Amino acid sequence: MLTIVLRAILIYLVVLFLYRLMGKRQLGQMQPFELVLTLIIADLATIPMAEISVPVLHGIVPLLTLVLLHFALTLLCKFSSKFSRFISGKPVIVINPNGIDYKALKNLNLSIDDIMEAMRGAGYFKLQEVQYAIMETNGKLSVFPKSEYSPLTVGDMNMQVDKSALPINVICEGKIMKENLNIAKLDSEAVTELLKKAGIKKVKDCLVLSIDKAGAVFAQEYNKKYVTFDSYPLGQVRE
Repeated sequence: MLTIVLRAILIYLVVLFLYRLMGKRQLGQMQPFELVLTLIIADLATIPMAEISVPVLHGIVPLLTLVLLHFALTLLCKFSSKFSRFISGKPVIVINPNGIDYKALKNLNLSIDDIMEAMRGAGYFKLQEVQYAIMETNGKLSVFPKSEYSPLTVGDMNMQVDKSALPINVICEGKIMKENLNIAKLDSEAVTELLKKAGIKKVKDCLVLSIDKAGAVFAQEYNKKYVTFDSYPLGQVRE
């Protein structure tokens, strides 16, 4: 009996240490490959705890192997956006200004009830309050409300406001997002101009740079405070 208790404590401490190394997020924030890894670790950890005939090392070695695999996948996802999309998928807009995108729901194998439930969880109960809703790769729904239903409640003040617009990430972690660059109708010269205005010398030094339809720019260099400024509207930066 004492042997089982000691083995259980040892395995528990090893798993706890491994999760601390991995910097695990909450369950609802996990990427698909992280969730799979968590389930396998949980299953592997129980075997040497209950089976005395199984050497402890036969339980610890697979756990360490999986953690190394996790680090390898995380590193590949960081340096390759294509590999990241292959492993984790990409965010999908399920609600746009025209309403629910049924084709997107079908591809995600979701129902209207699923979207409504996720909306309520985000604090929105009516579809007409939502400008955009994005299904993130971790399964969480991000809601971007219409201006009149935003927390500022400008609709109650009868103020005229511009339609809400999603900001577009042009640079992420030192890499230009080519697909987003095309969406924003910008070129390399425009990006260089924005970086120069933000006081950032090189693309690789930029943690994130985003711009919305109205031309509001958010830029941040690694380990420095972010800056915001107004540029030309999307598609007009290079004019």
